[in-house]
Amino acid sequence: MPAVQLTAVSKSYRRRGRPPQKALDSLDLLVEYGGVHGFLGPNGSGKTTSIRILLGLVAADSGSGEIRLLDQPVPDGLPDVIGAVGALVETPLFFPGFSGRLNLQLLAEAAGVSRARVEECLELVDLTDRAADRFKGYSLGMKQRLGIAAALLKEPRLLILDEPSNGLDPAGIRDVRELIRRLGRDGRTTVLLSSHLLPEIQQVCDSVSILARGRCVASGPVGEVLASRGSGDVIVHIGDPATAAGVLQRAGFSVSPAEGALMVHAVDTPSDITRVLAGAGLYLEELRRVTPDLESAFLAITGDPSITGPAAGGTQA
Repeated sequence: MPAVQLTAVSKSYRRRGRPPQKALDSLDLLVEYGGVHGFLGPNGSGKTTSIRILLGLVAADSGSGEIRLLDQPVPDGLPDVIGAVGALVETPLFFPGFSGRLNLQLLAEAAGVSRARVEECLELVDLTDRAADRFKGYSLGMKQRLGIAAALLKEPRLLILDEPSNGLDPAGIRDVRELIRRLGRDGRTTVLLSSHLLPEIQQVCDSVSILARGRCVASGPVGEVLASRGSGDVIVHIGDPATAAGVLQRAGFSVSPAEGALMVHAVDTPSDITRVLAGAGLYLEELRRVTPDLESAFLAITGDPSITGPAAGGTQA
């Protein structure tokens, strides 16, 4: 069974004097066991609401869909599996005057976890050398890593991280990214990483679900999602780009300049470019497909009105 499964789940927020705001609109989400699954969407797409529903912090709309966490129904089965779930949903709260180690030891004692596990978690997040320092002296990145260490204390089967790089400087983002990579590789923990940062998702995730307006509009291995929204553009290097551009445009291709080369857009069969140019006595130096990245795929998917549809009274995070 999947680590996480939401089927046709909806959530609306009602405020006095205002129409309901739909945060989730029949959301389908599937997270298989193992690796790092990216949960990607712009702010307000429904990512945080989905996580809060999974953890039992808010309730889905009555009668909407099915929610399962580690093969248990939510909310009824949460007590049976919540001990196997670690989560960092908001900025971690610790005693500022206590050391990082002491903060973790207090949490471990409350959870019935050994002090040896505290040291393991400090090592996992690369805080052993600073464990004796007071929490209030930590950088924001160190505070986030200590929060992840706290979420790992019970050796969870599922680790949920909601925007763990928010507010971090480049060094902090790099450190958190490396940590998530390591966690995904160890094979013991499934990581659900919610983020609006495209490079973060592309660099650390094995699979991804993209949300827009409270719905999942694309899902699958990162490579497949990229391929499904590949640009179809081709870079052409040739000795006489101006003449080549004219030949290609007369043949019906859409062409634009690209730093000493030509960009030929929406090409289904690149060999057609070779044939047309060779027929005009022009010979290629290089022809290369543009490799799609998650940013272009994301913008294409979330900007496609046939997929995302109209806004339904606004969305929550």
